[in-house]
Amino acid sequence: MTVIHHLRVHRSDENLAREGQLAWHIAEVAADPVEVEPDVVDMIINRVIDNAAVAAASLTRAPVSAARQQALDHAVSVGGNGATVFGCALDRKTSPEWAAWANGVAVRELDYHDTFLAADYSHPGDNIPPILAVAQHVGADGAALVRGLATGYEIQIDLVRAICLHKHKIDHVAHLGPSAAAGIGTLLGLDVETIYQAVGQALHTTTATRQSRKGEISTWKAHAPAFAGKMAVEAVDRAMRGETSPSPIYEGEDGVVAWMLDGPDASYDVPLPAAGEPKRGILDSYTKEHSAEYQAQAWIDLARRLNSEHPELVDPANVESIVLHTSHHTHYVIGSGANDPQKYDPTASRETLDHSIPYIFAVALQDGGWHHVDSYTPERAGRPDTVALWQKITTAEDAEWTRRYHSEDPNEKAFGGRVVIRLANGETIEDEIAVADAHPLGARPFAREDYVRKFRMLAEPVLTADEIERFLGLAERLPELTPEEVQQLTIVAEFGVLAAAPAPKGLF
Repeated sequence: MTVIHHLRVHRSDENLAREGQLAWHIAEVAADPVEVEPDVVDMIINRVIDNAAVAAASLTRAPVSAARQQALDHAVSVGGNGATVFGCALDRKTSPEWAAWANGVAVRELDYHDTFLAADYSHPGDNIPPILAVAQHVGADGAALVRGLATGYEIQIDLVRAICLHKHKIDHVAHLGPSAAAGIGTLLGLDVETIYQAVGQALHTTTATRQSRKGEISTWKAHAPAFAGKMAVEAVDRAMRGETSPSPIYEGEDGVVAWMLDGPDASYDVPLPAAGEPKRGILDSYTKEHSAEYQAQAWIDLARRLNSEHPELVDPANVESIVLHTSHHTHYVIGSGANDPQKYDPTASRETLDHSIPYIFAVALQDGGWHHVDSYTPERAGRPDTVALWQKITTAEDAEWTRRYHSEDPNEKAFGGRVVIRLANGETIEDEIAVADAHPLGARPFAREDYVRKFRMLAEPVLTADEIERFLGLAERLPELTPEEVQQLTIVAEFGVLAAAPAPKGLF
């Protein structure tokens, strides 16, 4: 059964014992040697494939190239095997924290991997790069890697269920540092005390503002989770050396909750697995069919349906206005409620456009689909008829869709909304969608074959056919992999691909 940890702020003179702290309970979950259940193993394999797919598609993008070059400019640590870097040859390694950095940026760059949304939002697949990097470095086998990944997903999802960060303008990777540190602790079989210290340090170093996802969104959006993963690796290293961390990190009167979240009178109920209870959190997360912010997934699917049923909507001359009635979060984060003029700017960055539901809905409505590259090009964003349609699209918060967004009933939880399209001739078209087609409750739920198809589609331009099969052969045997095979669990770009990518020089 699930245990609910009641989290509140404690004055220093209350002397909250470690055993009463959230970080300690997270460490207890991480140290619990419970077996990973078969359906969880299968989903972990799916997400390892998914991460590699989106990393392959981003290998030549400038932010990914910059992070890769930073990693490659650092030698392998003396204490282990080192870790691989996406795209590079199997024998081209770096230290695990820098591999976590480079691979984390590659995974996040296109905003195209898995998601979990509740009190806050997250991309729990961001746990995979740091945990995998450490597994390769220390020579762990596939079974240990699976256990570590199950913990990383579980802890991040449990934190996201209970603690809202974005309300206080704290970036959501503050839940990733602790979860990745916990996952690494499970992988390595560390004791509760060591994991506790690592979780505290990882949280302390990964609390940053949400400006990385506001206004003119910069390339740091992809680097932020990679930084959290890198900090998690370093936090574990430090804790293993016997060093301690700020405590109580969540509950202290000068801690995260008191000064960064809901304040000294705040309290939260965080669900965690009981001792001996399997870690099944990953099964509540969902991946993306489209390369865009998760709350845009269902809207893209609705737009392509409207394109087929109402082709007249492609022409902005036929449309007077389009209002997307949706949740508070969608309205204020990626909708017109954000009051970001950049969300209507045809010259805005790709990172900004993939957080603009007016732009995304306009393009998907006109094109009848979505492409991870073509839908974001400056030429596509600047097309006059698209700009004209785009400017007619606004969002509005709807109390019922907000309620459904926050519902704890998986059969009711929704990330879509209702569209009202007023035509120039006075007619009105209305339609709605609750979840994306690829969602477990959607029209076409993603299964293993869909993850494999997504990988093949994104990898074929940059990997050879043999390399695609080599990686899939390893990934689909994940829990059975030997330490040597885990060290080969990466993707190697076709000759010449990386040479054509930017290779910026910096301090290192």
